[in-house]
Formats: sequence, structure tokens, C-alpha cells
Amino acid sequence: MPDIPLLLIAELLGLGMAAGFLAGLLGIGGGMMMVPAMTWLLAQRGVDSGMAVKMAIATSMATILFTSISSVRAHHRLGHVRWAVAGQLSPGIVLGGLVSGAGAFALLKGQGLALFFAAFIGYMALNMLRDRKPKPGREMPGGAGTTAVGAGIGFLSGLVGAGGAFLSVPFMMRCNVPPRHAVGTSAALGFPIALASTTGYVVAGWHLPPALPGALGYLYLPALAIVAVASMSLAPLGARVAQKVNVASLRRMFAVMLLALAASMLYRAFV
Repeated sequence: MPDIPLLLIAELLGLGMAAGFLAGLLGIGGGMMMVPAMTWLLAQRGVDSGMAVKMAIATSMATILFTSISSVRAHHRLGHVRWAVAGQLSPGIVLGGLVSGAGAFALLKGQGLALFFAAFIGYMALNMLRDRKPKPGREMPGGAGTTAVGAGIGFLSGLVGAGGAFLSVPFMMRCNVPPRHAVGTSAALGFPIALASTTGYVVAGWHLPPALPGALGYLYLPALAIVAVASMSLAPLGARVAQKVNVASLRRMFAVMLLALAASMLYRAFV
């Protein structure tokens, strides 16, 4: 690993611990918080703002490969993962993530991705704060419908570098999956989303010169290593806390965090 400043190591460790805790608490994989923070860190090291956004998205998504394993183990022990639902959504998720990571991600400008990130998660947060109750008889759609939903989740997650919970949790809740089970199942979906999208990022960025020492295309490998280790250590704690938090409070926490991140990325898009 190339030499990196001690301050950057400390910042990445803190970011990883916070992301891991939130991954366990809300099933988000940490990407929703890591992208704005890592964008800022990379920009401070002289990376062009457009490239910094793309590197932050790709690196954040790659860390979810590790965070999701730790998070889903904790949720599984608590009985909160609906593996049948995860299995139904995963094929579409893998397809959507590959198309997004290898195609659309490389074509879009960094500012456009930042604006898309901000608008989309802001919209999802406002919908969650409205706390609309799902229709009592609503269930998960059939095979074709579930595959299509999974493809949409994988594609959009690949564009913004998130584990998909900002889409999969509200979707499952609307299908009357209990909130804690929706969070736990979302944690299980983080791995196929991250694997497909990261594969796409590597293919799309293979030809690019390194923006920083230790970068591989869009992936910043030193940050990936540090954040992954730190996040895996805190994810189980977040899952245990989620077990004790009131469901309504869990929903509000999720929504408020998304609004804050939307505001952060909106700011980044114009500076």
C-alpha cells in the first residue's frame, strides 16, 4: 500500500466505523454516508471534483462487499433476514448493477451523478417521513415483477454507490414486510449489489490513469482497505442497537439521515 498521511488514515477509520454502525442499524451498507464524506476527502487531496465523486461512489460501493457480510451475520442471528425475499430480488439486482457500473456510470459526468444522488435520496426521505401505511393486503410481486424491481434497485444503487437500502427498505415496507425484517433483508442484498456494481466499475475504469497513488481506475484501494476493516468492526453493534430502537424512530432516523446526505451532495455539486 502506498504511503498516505496519518490524518487521512484517521479520517478513513472514523468514516469506516460510522458507516459500519449505520450499516448494522439501518441496513444501508454505509454507502449513503460514505459517498459525500469520501468525495470531500478526495477533493481535499487534489482530485478533480467530477472524478472525486466517481471514485467516492466506486470505493464506497466496494467497501459494502465487506460491511454487508458483517451486518447480515448480525441480522441473521436476530432472525431478521427474509432469505426468500433476498433470493427473489438478487437476480435482477445483479443484472442492474452490472449494467449501471459498466455502462451508465462511466458515461455520466460527476456533477450529474451528485445531483442525481441528492434529488433521489431526498425524494425517498420525504416519502418515508410521510409515514404512509401500506395497503393491508399488499404483498411482494410475482417473479417477473420482483426481477424488474431488483434490476431497478441494482441499477440506481450502482449510480450512487449505495447498498440499495434507500430503495429496498421502503419497497419491502410497502409490501408489508416488517421494518426490522426489511432492514435485515436489505443488509443481505448489499453483497450482490456491491459485487455486481464493483465489477462494473473495474471494467469501466480499467483504462484510466490513477488519480492518486494506490488508485485502480475509479477504486481508491487504500481507502477501501481501511474503511472495510473499520466498518466490519462496528456493524454488529449497529444491528444490536436496531433491535432495541422503536420502529417509528428507526424510520425517522433513516429519513433524516437521507435528507442530510442529500443536502451534502447538493452542496458538493455546485462547489
